[in-house]
Amino acid sequence: MALKATIYKVDLSVADMDRHYYGDHGFTIARHPSETDERMMVRVLAFAMYADPALGFGKGLCVDDEPDLWQKDLTDVIERWIDVGQPDEKWIRKACGRAREVVVVSYGRAADIWWSGVRDKLARQSNLTVWNLAADAAPALATLVDRSMRLQCTLQDGQVWVTNGRDTVLVEPVRLMGA
Repeated sequence: MALKATIYKVDLSVADMDRHYYGDHGFTIARHPSETDERMMVRVLAFAMYADPALGFGKGLCVDDEPDLWQKDLTDVIERWIDVGQPDEKWIRKACGRAREVVVVSYGRAADIWWSGVRDKLARQSNLTVWNLAADAAPALATLVDRSMRLQCTLQDGQVWVTNGRDTVLVEPVRLMGA
């Protein structure tokens, strides 16, 4: 018998001082049985970094041709394609051909090794932005996990503060590529 996804309810308030975006988002996020709390929370962080009413979660790990998050316009054109982790460079190039903007949020101890292996192969992708999180960022975000989460994210001057009202995590994404 196959394991089922674990469902989490998230109420997310975003105050992005850099983009002048302020919004409240309520969503349900499914954590695939093979997904960690860390990866799920990096997906939530990526949502906060690019928050928009049209941004939504893809089907994730169980579907091969969808990103972790994406934003489509009213004609179903993919405006923004967001993946977390260390996707294959062929997958990233394919995404760059399908979407106007592609974002990768890498994290974990192997992120530097991954980036050194794909950086030159992705140099021509003008619509690609790559972020890297410090090795301790994802584990710190995972401490905020609860089946019903109320999170506030404040983004300012390259810092992201995430709090659940009891604990606060500071994440400082580093831009490796892109404008």
